[in-house]
Amino acid sequence: MSVPDARNALNRFMPMKIIETCIPDIIHLRPDVYRDKRGLFVETFRDERYATFGIHGPFVQDNLVHSHKNVFRGLHFQLPPYEQAKLITMIHGEILDVALDLRKDSKTYLKTELIKISAEDHDQLFIPAGFAHGYYVLSEQSIISYKVSNAYAPDHQGGIHWNSPEVGLREMIKDPLLSEQDKHLPFLNDLLSKNLF
Repeated sequence: MSVPDARNALNRFMPMKIIETCIPDIIHLRPDVYRDKRGLFVETFRDERYATFGIHGPFVQDNLVHSHKNVFRGLHFQLPPYEQAKLITMIHGEILDVALDLRKDSKTYLKTELIKISAEDHDQLFIPAGFAHGYYVLSEQSIISYKVSNAYAPDHQGGIHWNSPEVGLREMIKDPLLSEQDKHLPFLNDLLSKNLF
């Protein structure tokens, strides 16, 4: 059974909307929500189910991030052998998620995917290993939870400045709030000239 057929078959029993993305390896999920007078329930991860959608673990670390409006975090990545795949779950608010493909053997090498995801829709996003990743906070506050396939490895971390022309954010984002580290990240062309990837 092909992956799309398997996804369709599983969706009949466990409803989950898969939203098409421009980079096929990035998977945008909208899980089914079960509501009653007590509140709601959402299944945010089950390994065998998510593997059917092309999301394979193991995931070895979970992180929770709270950010204010206009914060931009990223674009961050880890170099081999510590590259990270991420499964992001929106807990509160809305963000513009940014993923830049750094995989040289990929058909979408150096392409950027921009996706708005929100807690109102219980959005999830899977970013494969080999991407630089970041996000811009659109709501007053945001909280995201994300799983990673490799633990944080400070000696192998890297980043790309959000304002790199090739990333294509200049028209959408004005004066973001940045960490001191992110203010001084190199531009993409500087990294490419060093043949880092």
